[in-house]
Amino acid sequence: MTPVGAATASARVNDLLRARTEANAAFFAAEAERVARLCHVVAGCFAAGGRLLAWGESAAARSDARHVAVEFVHPVIVGKRALPAIAFEDYDALALVAQDDDIVMTFRDGRMTVELRASEWVFAPEVDDPFVAQELVETLYHVLWELVHVFFDHRGLLEGRAAEPVHDTGASSFLYPFLGEQEHDLEAVVDDVRASVLAKARDIRALRELTLTGGREALLGAAAALRACFEGGGRLLALGNGGSATDAMDVVADFRAPWAGGPPRPALDLTEDSGIITAVANDIGTEAIFSRQVIAHGRTGDALLALSTSGTSLSVTAALREARRRGMVTVALVGYDGGQVVAQDLADHVVIAPSEHIPRIQEAHASAYHLLREVVEL
Repeated sequence: MTPVGAATASARVNDLLRARTEANAAFFAAEAERVARLCHVVAGCFAAGGRLLAWGESAAARSDARHVAVEFVHPVIVGKRALPAIAFEDYDALALVAQDDDIVMTFRDGRMTVELRASEWVFAPEVDDPFVAQELVETLYHVLWELVHVFFDHRGLLEGRAAEPVHDTGASSFLYPFLGEQEHDLEAVVDDVRASVLAKARDIRALRELTLTGGREALLGAAAALRACFEGGGRLLALGNGGSATDAMDVVADFRAPWAGGPPRPALDLTEDSGIITAVANDIGTEAIFSRQVIAHGRTGDALLALSTSGTSLSVTAALREARRRGMVTVALVGYDGGQVVAQDLADHVVIAPSEHIPRIQEAHASAYHLLREVVEL
């Protein structure tokens, strides 16, 4: 990237960061109350035996459907329960299995719609940039996932749950009424949850700024390297585990679509083929699920983008090492302090989201790879 190009790209990053900061503040100020009340209703559905069924209309939207399903079903929050969730490729297939207490979450055109108990909740960020809209929606469903658990700590407020109290105090119930879940102050809990929604929105604004300012040079360097890769006939390979796998899915969807006046770019999602992943995991081990695919597809002149909130996942570090051996450009988006990716210098360009909170790291990563997609075309 020439000095003029670098200056232009840096100014563009500033503009894009500012737009995100303003959109985040406006969206969550307007929606915090509704999000808090939706957390209460969703918790009631889960308590009654419901499941979260998610679907996305486009490739990028399907990455959000898969992401929200991963978060709910995988108990990342210490001490909190796993909740039943699954993503569908086909809405008709979802409709075939949906039941009365299920929560149907749909992603399309930058909106998130939640249908449950004969009600519909639509969240539609009023922004022009589809990347910004998607980032707001990602924070929204992360916050929903995190704060739904608050209401499980106040089970007396849940509608649809089994009538039995957690503690049967019998004839002595008048001495210990709190043990019978005789909670009634829903508004106080909703108000606490609303405040937490706003606090989490502030947290991601701060982390996004730290990530995109502290990682600016790495981001610009990665954009220049990727542009050279594409101009030379190379391809982008992307990978990650769990929520980061769905981010890799989103990265590939974004690069395969034209953007900012640029053409669609060739990209491969190494998380896409469950047959390959499960075969390698079963026969060789989970550490090799991506490195074996890099061996199959990676060529000198290609690029690998690896996402890892910890920076220590063995499958990710093994893939980065293999990519290096093959002369590929390596880009990593990591959290915490960068983990082994930084400690062992495993990537050419590393953007760190300096946090230990996985949802916020993933949200900052989404902003980073969205900006990367745009800057590649400057």
